Amino acid sequence: MRSKKALANIIVSLLLQLTTIICGFIVPILIIKTYGSSVNGVIQTISQFLGYIVLLEAGVGGVVRAALYKPLAKKDIVLISTTLKATEKFFRLIGYVFIGYLIIVAIGLPVLVSGDFDKIFTFTLVLIIGISLFAEYFFGITYQLLLQADQRLFISSGLQIIITIINTIIVVVLIKFDANIHIVKLCSTLIFVLRPIFLHIYVKRKYKIIKDCQANNNTIKQKWDGLGHHLAYFLNNNSDIVVLILFTNVKEVSVYSVYMMVVTGVRNIVTTFSSGIEAAFGNMIAKGEEKALNRNFNIFEFFSFYITTVFFTSTALLIIPFISVYTSGITDVNYIRPLFAYIFVAAGAAYCIRLPYHSVVIAAGHFKQTRNGAFIEALINILLSVVLVNFYGLVGVAIGTLCAMLFRTLQYIYYLSTNILNRSIWKSIKRIIVNVFSVIANVILLKYLPTVDIDSYINWSIYAFQVTAVTAIVILVINYLFYYDDMKNLIEIVKRIVKRKSKSQGEERK
Repeated sequence: MRSKKALANIIVSLLLQLTTIICGFIVPILIIKTYGSSVNGVIQTISQFLGYIVLLEAGVGGVVRAALYKPLAKKDIVLISTTLKATEKFFRLIGYVFIGYLIIVAIGLPVLVSGDFDKIFTFTLVLIIGISLFAEYFFGITYQLLLQADQRLFISSGLQIIITIINTIIVVVLIKFDANIHIVKLCSTLIFVLRPIFLHIYVKRKYKIIKDCQANNNTIKQKWDGLGHHLAYFLNNNSDIVVLILFTNVKEVSVYSVYMMVVTGVRNIVTTFSSGIEAAFGNMIAKGEEKALNRNFNIFEFFSFYITTVFFTSTALLIIPFISVYTSGITDVNYIRPLFAYIFVAAGAAYCIRLPYHSVVIAAGHFKQTRNGAFIEALINILLSVVLVNFYGLVGVAIGTLCAMLFRTLQYIYYLSTNILNRSIWKSIKRIIVNVFSVIANVILLKYLPTVDIDSYINWSIYAFQVTAVTAIVILVINYLFYYDDMKNLIEIVKRIVKRKSKSQGEERK
């Protein structure tokens, strides 16, 4: 059952990420071409300044999910209800803090970009985007966490797919009719309010949650440690744009945001493959299944490394040709920055390499123990970016991000190996070395591919298919030579899931 739910979560989450990427590419380029790079830059700046509410699930959300694994496994509705009550109270407090923070940003940001926009323009845009984020994430986040912990992420992901498509269609229509950017963003706000309403209806019907119960704060006593993780994560992921807006200009922010859109899209696809896994690991830990945990972690680690290496190697080779086509005809700023692109892609890969280790640490509820590493990562990123941006611009910011990501990934590997799985860290280091070698071998081999004139999305797609296919095969062959057993075990799991599904479908027909 765990494997079946995990597969469902991965498939629907993957569809969500593909939908988000496609829709995410459509809207920004329309904004750039209709309103200019400066408007796109200020929108991205506002979204980054306010983005921490979106990332709550990575902090406090992880604590809540860890607290729910055991009562869900035992079907203890009382403990589930009291935990959710405590969660709602805490998020209400966070909501009040966010409102105060929103007002500060709405007042302060217009001063930073006063040379490009009227203060009222920026002030009102901050409020509209802030309300949208607040409505989308604050009201429905508790129910979403419950569904994630119960391995039903596919419900909220499916709903998000529908909302995202509707939002994109409406935004495109409004932009085509030359609507004011404030109207465009306001309509998005109204659309995203629908998501928490539908989540509430589903949870109310599916679970017999006790409404009139006392909040059990002991179940989420690590919430402040989780929030500390989140704040550090927020600083680490949002510091780049803050540094750029302080030391460069909104057009450089627009360039950064276009590359970030690509790398974040790829990163989210890779992350999707671990979306249903954390809950499965949490279930194993809750039931004390140590052998199953170690065996399945080895398989997940192998698969995660393979997916990360394939996707980010392909991205590094394809990103500049894509950006060239994507920004064709835009002349108000240079969008072609190869060195920045390669370093930024490497930083994204370093982030995704940590996913197996992060998933088990969160599933085990080890927030306090790993909190300091999160803050050090953010500090490295901020300090290096501030120093290097003055010498190298966007490249300096990318170097700061890469160094921070590498530190945190190695820290996760060390902590998980020595404190939870009790195994040698060299198992993970060996995987990194093998996959770095496979990347080098792949790049050398791809030099023999015939050169293609990439001047359209069709030509780029053909070239992307060739590059990705060769990359996937080369890296698979090299991993097969070193990790045959892990690959064999992964295939066995997939076979079992398919066999169970075929059997259940056969019984339904009878």
